[in-house]
Amino acid sequence: MTMKPKLEVDIGGLKLKNPVMVASGTFGYGDEFKGQLDPSKLGAIITKTITRHRREGNRPPRVTETAAGMLNSIGLQNNGLDDFIENKLKNYKSLGTKLIVSLGGETNDEYVEMAKALSSFKEVAALELNISCPNIEYKDKIIAQDRDLTLNLVKEVRRATSLPLIVKLSPNVCDITRIAKAAQEGGADAISLINTLLGMAIDVDKQKPVLGNITGGLSGPAIKPIALRMVWQVHNMVSLPVIGMGGIMNARDAIEFIIAGASAVAIGTANFVDPCTALSVIDGIERYLVEHHFKDINEVVGSLNVS
Repeated sequence: MTMKPKLEVDIGGLKLKNPVMVASGTFGYGDEFKGQLDPSKLGAIITKTITRHRREGNRPPRVTETAAGMLNSIGLQNNGLDDFIENKLKNYKSLGTKLIVSLGGETNDEYVEMAKALSSFKEVAALELNISCPNIEYKDKIIAQDRDLTLNLVKEVRRATSLPLIVKLSPNVCDITRIAKAAQEGGADAISLINTLLGMAIDVDKQKPVLGNITGGLSGPAIKPIALRMVWQVHNMVSLPVIGMGGIMNARDAIEFIIAGASAVAIGTANFVDPCTALSVIDGIERYLVEHHFKDINEVVGSLNVS
């Protein structure tokens, strides 16, 4: 009888039953998908990004399909931290998997305040810092595009919480490794990448942007080669675990990321196509390990042969 391979991974102190999670903004608050799949089979759920105060989001249209992907410009619409704690957090008690809360802020103090508040709830297993938000303290600069801003924010949040701290990086930079090293220096426990690429679509008949916000974030299969390259680069430049995402539609896509250096992966746009994608990816990874005689998923992480 063939022994089942080991799928457990450790992401900076966050122990997961398998390396497959669902990405922020693509799975709601988790309970919306209860009728579609068993959430307890997932490695983790990452919430949509929570902000300190309620945000209305960007003006519509907010989503449009593109060749091999989609553009979105949601604008971090949510009801704020207090509403999340009072009305959403309780939904996770019965999901049977680890909860990672994604945080976004306009100032460093907002990130710190949210990290402190959420650290007191046992339902929260880890925090993900979405640092692709404009920061009003720095004249609306994007934190993830600046090494020093990233370093300072991660340092401040690190002092505020003992929870595993995951920093999500933007691909809209010249050198992703500089930002990753800054996050590591600041005290991050793991790096997740990539967030969406900045893009736009135009209605040629109306000669107007398709999205209400003009530009939006490109996700889906179109960005996978870029995401793979960045995961490989970061894996080779930092000592932290990497969570890879960007166009993963099936198990083979996920395995590519793991071979490139990702200790775990997150399914995003594919959830809109098939809410059960993450479960089929878990099954496919297990089959791959059996077929290639691996006893442990960690044997595959960073196994890319470039000689």
